[in-house]
Amino acid sequence: MNSDINIFVAIPVMNESKNISNLIKNIFNQTYKNYQIVLCINQPDSWWNDKDKIEICTDNQITIKYINSLNNKDIHLIDKSSKGKGWTGKNFGVGWARKITMDYIAEIASDYDIIISIDADTQIESNYFESIISSFNTHKKSIAISIPYYHKLTDDNKLNRSILRYEIYMRNYSLNLWRINNPYHFTALGSAISLPVWAYKKIGGLSPVKSGEDFYFLQKLSKTGFVLNWNPVKVYPEARYSDRVFFGTGPALIKGSKGDWKSYPIYHYSLFDKIGELFGLFGKIYYDNLNNKDIEFLKNFSIDKDWWLNLKTNFKTETHFVKACYEKFDALKILQFLKENQNYINKTDEECLIEYFEKFHNNYYTNLNLKKFNFDSTSIEQLDEIRNFLVKKEEEYQKKNIIIQ
Repeated sequence: MNSDINIFVAIPVMNESKNISNLIKNIFNQTYKNYQIVLCINQPDSWWNDKDKIEICTDNQITIKYINSLNNKDIHLIDKSSKGKGWTGKNFGVGWARKITMDYIAEIASDYDIIISIDADTQIESNYFESIISSFNTHKKSIAISIPYYHKLTDDNKLNRSILRYEIYMRNYSLNLWRINNPYHFTALGSAISLPVWAYKKIGGLSPVKSGEDFYFLQKLSKTGFVLNWNPVKVYPEARYSDRVFFGTGPALIKGSKGDWKSYPIYHYSLFDKIGELFGLFGKIYYDNLNNKDIEFLKNFSIDKDWWLNLKTNFKTETHFVKACYEKFDALKILQFLKENQNYINKTDEECLIEYFEKFHNNYYTNLNLKKFNFDSTSIEQLDEIRNFLVKKEEEYQKKNIIIQ
């Protein structure tokens, strides 16, 4: 293991005074000691004059005081919270905070140092940094790692039911993309991404959006090089209700606790089959080997009805043309297709999940008697068992996808 490599931990922080000390302790306890921490403690400056937001500003000041009390030269504090220093205008949120930490790191780090993106409410084991160094050393062509995650259950069963449903939603999405061998099979969690500084520079950095920046970041990386989806040590984001971001785990749990899961459906496996069929046609398109049925099928995937003709005009070799097709129908287009077509399936989330298991994991389906499955009434224990089964299947795909150099 190369101990000359510096690890730089990028942490966006807002309203996290109750969590940040635990994460800092986790970092201090790492077996790999060559690291520095960069935090961006942030909120809009206008919140100081907003009675509904002043508690967040005060909480951020508690965090700043705590960080300063550590008096640690390896901790870099970017203050976007104190009066007169917060965000102004439209540019604010976790995406900007994550970007500013990574941009800062790119300025002070060497190209082969490693950025670890993490959130303040995340738990990591003592060998986490060591495992990431080892993964990059073993898989030298990797441009980044999308690190496996796992939400630990709490003593609140209502919250447990919500986080299990959300995690089943995420793993159903990822597993079906793995199943059709789609390159955008990653799960986007800002607390579970790592990459070398040179890779960050190569893609032009992180594109700042108010939330969802992790999704676009991994999509950008996937279009540039090989994103490793396996690491032997997981991250453990906290399961909690949170409205700090506009969408993601926290807002999903808030909506889900009120019975609103419309934004996080269990997509039916047949929709992924259609996506697989689309990607399977890219080679045929280049050689004009399409029949009328193929052409009508292709028109369902873009507002531009003859999109493939435009690509063929611009890309003159099969390799470049197919790559352009992959980039056109990226993770965002796939998600949009799923959202637009899920309603036409006319099945409940339970039916979609049951049919997935019946089709691809029939033995498990039979053993669990999933015919009676219901997200609202099935026991927490069985929901957790289903979640853990999906985790195991996802790990099998992740390990198979490893490229060893």
